[in-house]
Amino acid sequence: MLIHPTMGLLAELGLHGMAKGFQELQAQPESRALEHADWLALLLERESTTRRQKRFENRARAAALRHNASIEDVDFKASRGLDRGLFLSLAGGDWIRQHRSLLITGPAGVGKSWLACALGQKACRDDVSVAYHRAPRLFATLAQARDEGRYARLLKALARVELLIIDDWGPEKLDDAQRRDLLELTEDRYERRATIITSQIPV
Repeated sequence: MLIHPTMGLLAELGLHGMAKGFQELQAQPESRALEHADWLALLLERESTTRRQKRFENRARAAALRHNASIEDVDFKASRGLDRGLFLSLAGGDWIRQHRSLLITGPAGVGKSWLACALGQKACRDDVSVAYHRAPRLFATLAQARDEGRYARLLKALARVELLIIDDWGPEKLDDAQRRDLLELTEDRYERRATIITSQIPV
């Protein structure tokens, strides 16, 4: 078999997962006993896994989550009133596909931001676009965009994100412009996209 031309062609076609899988199979003597269909299935599976991982990495980078959190690391024994069944149900992501909103409330230090980021990370794994913003910085960014003539474009970009996380909402009183910004955001997303808001303020 012509190894180098095959590797070059796979790389040229952008099939990097298959190329790496091909190298690994070639290095394993037992793989020579495999049928052609088995080889192809293994290489296709490797390519699919590589692309899925790359999509996740791209989505996670774009999301800019504050914490490197995952649902597998959630401590349900901590005394913060977290319902295990409800949280695992939320991790399934049906509420995101149904364009619902989620409020995570509680006093400072109980891990609201961490839980929101864990759900955001799981959404990235499920091939959902995610964006994380702390409320004060989001309003500041919107104000700057308004001054620079980019306001409508930024609102449109935020409206396209499938899951928007607005963290630390509520401690600071909103002025008139910020209230209008919040109205625009929620109006654009209502029954169209999912949103998580974390706050120290009770419902």
